[in-house]
Amino acid sequence: MPDHAPKRRPHASEPGQAGHARPQPPTPHPGRGRFLGWLLLAFAILALDQATKIWFDAGLQYGERWRVLPFFDFTLLYNTGAAFSFLADGQGWQRWLFTAIALVATIIITRLLWRHPREGVFCAALACILGGAVGNAIDRLLYGHVVDFLLFYWQDWYFPAFNVADIAITIGAILLLLDEILRWRRQRRHVNRP
Repeated sequence: MPDHAPKRRPHASEPGQAGHARPQPPTPHPGRGRFLGWLLLAFAILALDQATKIWFDAGLQYGERWRVLPFFDFTLLYNTGAAFSFLADGQGWQRWLFTAIALVATIIITRLLWRHPREGVFCAALACILGGAVGNAIDRLLYGHVVDFLLFYWQDWYFPAFNVADIAITIGAILLLLDEILRWRRQRRHVNRP
């Protein structure tokens, strides 16, 4: 007896149909979780930097000092320049120069973190620099100067005042140097391997 039941037409997305492969979901970036982790580290540095600056700016008068140790005070100073007050005597144009540099650095660093999320020391260095650079850039945009509150000195010698962002940038620079040394040692071992 012939079968008169209507035959179901196969759906185009079913497997096994010539020329009609089931669409695959996009493959996620292999280091996406790590990339987000590095951004989170940078954000944590930024948040700590901004919170401490707001706290000291509200709690101290400009130039006031709280003695903590014989060689260390909390203070409140404003820096219109870069590290070590570089270009602090400018007429205000340096504010936009340093902000532009921070913006370019942010784009470059974010791209590097995305491309190399599994390189721990390298990415930790970049995340520190990113958090610090954005922290100081926010100061320049909002206030026209960077808020500094950590002051080390010895008798009549004073190290330029700095903040959490500066510490993060310095740690990042040290980690970049360490990463380069480790990379050089790995390459040297590879070349000398029989």
